[in-house]
Amino acid sequence: MNSYDRTLFAGADIGGTTTQVVLCADDLTVLKRAEVPTPAADGGRAMTGAVLDSLALLLERTPGRLAGCGIGAAGVVDSGTGHILVASDSFTDWAGFAVTEAVEDALGVPAFLDNDVNAFLRGEVSGGAVRDEPDVLGITLGTGVGGALWSGGTLFTGPHGAAGEIGHIPGFGDLLCTCGGRGHLETLASGRSIGARYADRTGRRLTAREVARAADHGDQDALAVYEAAGAGIARAIVMTAGVVDITTVVIGGGVSHAWPLLSPLVLASLAAEPPVSGRPVRLVRAALGADAVPVGAAARARHELAARSAV
Repeated sequence: MNSYDRTLFAGADIGGTTTQVVLCADDLTVLKRAEVPTPAADGGRAMTGAVLDSLALLLERTPGRLAGCGIGAAGVVDSGTGHILVASDSFTDWAGFAVTEAVEDALGVPAFLDNDVNAFLRGEVSGGAVRDEPDVLGITLGTGVGGALWSGGTLFTGPHGAAGEIGHIPGFGDLLCTCGGRGHLETLASGRSIGARYADRTGRRLTAREVARAADHGDQDALAVYEAAGAGIARAIVMTAGVVDITTVVIGGGVSHAWPLLSPLVLASLAAEPPVSGRPVRLVRAALGADAVPVGAAARARHELAARSAV
C-alpha cells in the first residue's frame, strides 16, 4: 500500500506540565511523537491548541490519512460528551471545556476523550506490558494514585466513570488526602505522599525518587515508607481481586521507576495476604512509558471507528 493511502490515528496526553502527542499507524505503531509544555494557566482553548499545533507538524511529516484522534486528560471526564467535568487547580478554565468538539472542529475527524489513567491502561493492553490480557487492574503512581479496570477484554468504567479508582478508596489509615478525604491509598503510595511520609519520620523533605535511593543505601526510614506504600498497594489489589477477580496488575507512573525496590514489597504483601481465589496475581511494570496515555487514546479512536463501521 502506498504510504499516502495509509490510515493514521492521533493520540494526545494533556498533563499538568507537558502534553504528549503521537501519530500512529493502523496497528498503533508510533510513527511520530512530540512533547510540548502544557499551557495549563491559559485555559482549555490554549491546551487543545497545543495538541492541534503539535499534531499539524507531525502530519506535515507523515504521509497518510488521519481517521480519528483520541485525547487522554487528567481529571474527571465525560467520555460520552467529550467534556472535562472536574479538574485540579493546576488548570485554568479546564473544567467544563468541550474538548472533543474543539478538536473535531479543527481536524474534521471524530475525536474521543478519556481519563488519562483509562487511556494508560488501554495503551498497555493494546501494545504494552499486558497486551491482549482480558482482566487487568491498571495503577498509576505519580503525583497522585490513579486506577482503571479492564474486565472481560474491555475497559470497564462503571455508570459514573469511577470504576477502578483505587487511589481514593478509604481504609489506609487516617491521613488527610488531597481530595479532602482521609485514609485513602494516595496518602501512602503517591510520589508526593512518599516524600511527605519520609518528612514526617525524619523532618527531611525528599522526592519519592530520592527516598527510594536512600532506601537502597540502607536508610531504614526510607525503607519503612516504601514498605507502607507496597503494603497499601497490595491491599488495594486484593480488594479489587475480591470483587472482580482480576488476574494481572500493571503499574506505571513516576514512582514505578523504583520498581526493583517497590515490586518485591508489593509481592511480599500479596504472598502474605493473597486474593480470595488463592491464585497469584501477576504484577508487571508498564512498558510504554510516556507513550502509554497517547497510544491508549489513539487506540480508543481506532476502536470506536471500527465499531461504527461494523454497524
